[in-house]
Amino acid sequence: MGVILLLCSLFCALVSMPLLMKLWRRSKERITLPPGSMGWPYVGETLQLYSQNPDVFFITRQKRYGEIFKTHILGCPCVMLASPEAIRFVLVTQAPLFKPTYPPSKEQLIGASALFFHQNGYHTQMRKLVQASLSLSIIKNLVPDIEAIAIAALESWSTGKVVNTFHELKKFTFDVAILSIFGNLDAYNKEKLKKNYNTLDRGYNSFPINIPGTLYSKSVLARKRLGQILNEIIRERREKILVEKDLLSILLNFEDEKGRCLTDMQIADNIIGVLFAAQDTTASLLTWILKYIQLDSNLLEAIKEEQKAIYDANDGGNRPLTWAQTRNMPFTNRVIMESLRLASIVSFTFREAVDDVEYKGKFLIPKGWKVLPLFRNVHHCPDFYTDPHEFNPSRFEAGPKPNTFLPFGNGVHACPGNEVAKLEMLIFIHHVVNKFRWEVVGSTNGVQYDPFPVPQQGLPAKFWKEFRA
Repeated sequence: MGVILLLCSLFCALVSMPLLMKLWRRSKERITLPPGSMGWPYVGETLQLYSQNPDVFFITRQKRYGEIFKTHILGCPCVMLASPEAIRFVLVTQAPLFKPTYPPSKEQLIGASALFFHQNGYHTQMRKLVQASLSLSIIKNLVPDIEAIAIAALESWSTGKVVNTFHELKKFTFDVAILSIFGNLDAYNKEKLKKNYNTLDRGYNSFPINIPGTLYSKSVLARKRLGQILNEIIRERREKILVEKDLLSILLNFEDEKGRCLTDMQIADNIIGVLFAAQDTTASLLTWILKYIQLDSNLLEAIKEEQKAIYDANDGGNRPLTWAQTRNMPFTNRVIMESLRLASIVSFTFREAVDDVEYKGKFLIPKGWKVLPLFRNVHHCPDFYTDPHEFNPSRFEAGPKPNTFLPFGNGVHACPGNEVAKLEMLIFIHHVVNKFRWEVVGSTNGVQYDPFPVPQQGLPAKFWKEFRA
């Protein structure tokens, strides 16, 4: 009986094999690469993306190809995703299938051990350490120090001379990042870090040709010097055996369940990663906020009304801001949220498929391809935001639709520093509208991409200190 059943099974298998193969081939035929263009050999479409308004690049392709399309940028084949459903598929529901990654040129400049290049156990542990240094219980104690940095920055601009607002704000956000990473770092080491980080930053998005004299080559050399500077700071901090709550101390004092500590390289890579995440994005957004409120007198007056009430409660600015006051700025907070949406500083993020992945049983995302969720497309979509290119803070009086407001990403890799970024913006806005006035010089039109979108020429402006009777 057993032999008969075995023979019957073999016969059925042989008979059905051609049909199964035919169905399999049809299935494979249906699951194809997403539509799109790969551009020129090696260069791909890198120049088209980084030399123009990203809206043009993304939206024209979305209209032509749909919510998912392929391209080739920075030497990598890529799939771009332009809908909340597709973005959530990659960042949340199927996140284990897409590891966070950047092109090798960018990993080399930041450091391969930085948390946002990893997933699973190492990422989870490093994220906890970074979050511990940026928790609400920690950053609330930074209010007076951030306030002092903001006031000093604004006063240094208030000479009536034209300043590049974006470049000056980068100095402000760099100093705040240094504060949260190192606490009170000495001026000598701070200046060395700033000088070399600025060199690295200038070549970060340049074409990755490591030939002497190129921006990328200069960035690689600056990264080596940064590693040496950080190793010396780490050595000095270890000798002091301080119990602090800044990021460096938290990283130095960490031991896993087996008693293993982080290496100097792991610490340095994660410090540079946090610097990278903290500086340009916040500076870009603050530049846009200054432009938005300068162009709309009603908006400026509404912010001033809210902030003046706090200013007057602090005896005309003679007493410092408190943590509680920064948590009670509802209109200013909506202005920040609308600026995050409209400016969409981070247009997309990078992931990499760890295996062949099917999307909706129709498209194949090949293993090893980069996957770019396009936050900017969602933020500017009229299906989710009425008149999406108009600045309208009132749209955030009610919460946005799920998965449609993604300025800090989504899922386990969402930006852990969003609260300190919002805090420094609130503190800066409080002082700039209460104690200073400014005037944009030249045209207020135009956008430059470096690669983050900023107003043309970094928003040249004159600042004056306002004297109150």
